[in-house]
Amino acid sequence: MKPVRPARGYTLIELLVVVAIIGVLLALLIPAVQEARDATRRIQCVNNLRQIGTALHAYHARWSTFPPGGIEWRPFPKMVEKKQLAWSAFLLPYLDASNVDRILDLNSAFDSPANAKAAATVLPVYICPTTPRKELRIDGRAVCDYGGIYGERITGPNFPPKGVMIYDRPISLRMITDGATYTVAVAEDANSPDGQWINGRNIFDQAFAINAAPPFENDMRSYHRRGVNILLADGAARFLSDRIDLLTLAALCTREQLDPVGSF
Repeated sequence: MKPVRPARGYTLIELLVVVAIIGVLLALLIPAVQEARDATRRIQCVNNLRQIGTALHAYHARWSTFPPGGIEWRPFPKMVEKKQLAWSAFLLPYLDASNVDRILDLNSAFDSPANAKAAATVLPVYICPTTPRKELRIDGRAVCDYGGIYGERITGPNFPPKGVMIYDRPISLRMITDGATYTVAVAEDANSPDGQWINGRNIFDQAFAINAAPPFENDMRSYHRRGVNILLADGAARFLSDRIDLLTLAALCTREQLDPVGSF
């Protein structure tokens, strides 16, 4: 009769070693997965801006200018006779959003009951997938994570406004004497309380370093790591580091100051 060999189990030390190895692997893997997810979302955000850039240039081809940053701004909320419509509302026919454009009434205000249905329509092209939020609407109107550049307040007052997206005055490529390749037209302003694609408050002048503005300020900000995505006036979308020189950032936000743009 053969002797029965005792079953061999794992010792406590062996189990602890296995657990430690798994822990190390997870510690290495989780940041890599998070980095990959952020990279994917950042690419989607860039694609959104490219579509917006294509729409801006299609609008320019039709009207010989970009859309105004907004029309009939309300300096006081109760000025309900003002329409306060945004640049992003004028791009709908060029963004495969003709179904929304058909029900949008540009002769009525952004918060008019006549525009309630259109304004509530969520448009993925205006939403950065990295931005965390519980709701896709603010006061019943669909959000927008991208704002038009009204100018800059880094080097001094923004009066008259220095940007590409200003109120009641469409800007053409010919008027961007700094060069369309060196001028930002649209940038991320993620989770802004004014970020509604129909609302004419969806523009801003840059006053702080990227991702450094206080919450109440509309400014370049995102939930990407180390910077924001921007759309240049020539239609190119790219990532802008939050370490960019402030004078270079200011120069990028102006259309005709003839200020030198450094490396970005």
